[in-house]
Amino acid sequence: MHKLKTAGLITVCCLVNIFVMAQDKNNITTEEPTDFMHSNGKIYVVVAVAAIIITGLFLYVLNLDRKIKRLEKENKG
Repeated sequence: MHKLKTAGLITVCCLVNIFVMAQDKNNITTEEPTDFMHSNGKIYVVVAVAAIIITGLFLYVLNLDRKIKRLEKENKG
């Protein structure tokens, strides 16, 4: 369980870093793509899809971890 908490904390820290860097105007070389995405409202679709994919991957790994623990308990006893 400790490893899962550590992995979750690292994931959250990485995501926070990504969102903070996305807000920095100095990192954007051309502002046209972001203005285009904001003007059409598609940026929210991109963020939603990315959030769904990350959540799905996290749930998959969590489910896999539970199955592995259950199999390890069965093999020991």
